Amino acid sequence: MPDYKKLRDMVSHRVTFEYDTGAKIVGYIASCAPAAGPVQMLVLSKVQVTEASGATLARYDELPVVPNNLVGFAVTEGPL
Repeated sequence: MPDYKKLRDMVSHRVTFEYDTGAKIVGYIASCAPAAGPVQMLVLSKVQVTEASGATLARYDELPVVPNNLVGFAVTEGPL
């Protein structure tokens, strides 16, 4: 399991998060939560989201993200 606490040392640094599809999120770490222990959430600033080809999908002034490994997803409400 990655040491998510190391993300605290990267506050104010520009970082890249890469995904299995080739998509990337690039931005500056503005803050981490919670205040102590493993990082569960980051707020990134000056964010760019790109697809595998490098094309920009979106830009955000600020974007909250969960930097942890995704282990599953499911419908919690709505039609199946």
